[in-house]
Amino acid sequence: MARKTANDDLLAPVTLAVGQEELLLDRAVREVVVAARAADADTDVRDLNPEQLQPGTLAELTSPSLFAERKVVVVRNAQDLSADTVKDVTAYLGAPAEEITLVLLHAGGAKGKKLLDAARKAGAREVACPKMTKPADRLAFVRSEFRATGRSATPEACQALVDAIGSDLRELASAVSQLVADVEGTIDEAVVGRYYTGRAEASSFTVADRAVEGRAAEALEALRWSLATGVAPVMITSALAQGVRAIGKLSSARGGRPADLARELGMPPWKIDRVRQQMRGWTPDGVAVALQAVAEADAGVKGGGDDPEYALEKAVVIIARAARSRGRG
Repeated sequence: MARKTANDDLLAPVTLAVGQEELLLDRAVREVVVAARAADADTDVRDLNPEQLQPGTLAELTSPSLFAERKVVVVRNAQDLSADTVKDVTAYLGAPAEEITLVLLHAGGAKGKKLLDAARKAGAREVACPKMTKPADRLAFVRSEFRATGRSATPEACQALVDAIGSDLRELASAVSQLVADVEGTIDEAVVGRYYTGRAEASSFTVADRAVEGRAAEALEALRWSLATGVAPVMITSALAQGVRAIGKLSSARGGRPADLARELGMPPWKIDRVRQQMRGWTPDGVAVALQAVAEADAGVKGGGDDPEYALEKAVVIIARAARSRGRG
């Protein structure tokens, strides 16, 4: 789901891909190469890292050819280029060669900012490739992947896929491709469940769902499975925090239709319905206790304790107990 600037000419003299999401960076390169080879099947592609781009190398690669061949020069990790090479690239930006497309991949940030600023000042076509650290970003990515194929997937299916696969964009993109290739018609939550049951059961969000529903034994089982299959403890504490906060938000919100509450709370309507079912046994005091348990678990998994697994198990038990606080009166 890379975002482009208004200059959307894939064969612009310079393309600047900024960010640290490897899948999006690779796609930015591939789009340029595909466009170049559509214009000239014999396009020469040079894909270089900073060690391969020494002072003078760019001048050699972009010097006029007797055959006027089209060329794509890709420079990865441009923020790591030496000072002398940055001078070469900056000078080239002022007078780019014809039939040549330079693609600079830059992580963004302070390192190598001089080159980043120079490319922008020169009017480079820019593609944003940010690291997707938030679940909402990954959910939007999955939706965009389905849209790009022209296929329909329900909101519940998209969420289930993110819950099952996790944070790896390459795996999410691959899962979308597999579902689109194998399934006819609209892709729903049941389809995702059939394909990714094992992974879904091991996901951090399954742990959180079972905990906030007061199902301690199932939550602990899902937790141990998640940890055994390599889910990062910090992802589990994040999911627990999201689950408890959603309970707190909805319990303190005014009544209304799911669509109205969704706008007010920043949740999709289908999630409003799910949280309503989960919050039946909760009290305000229970939410406060659960949030404190999540905070302690978060500290435990980030180095504040000797046993992250125990910290998570303790939090899950406290949250599940809090989920039934109304029944205990």
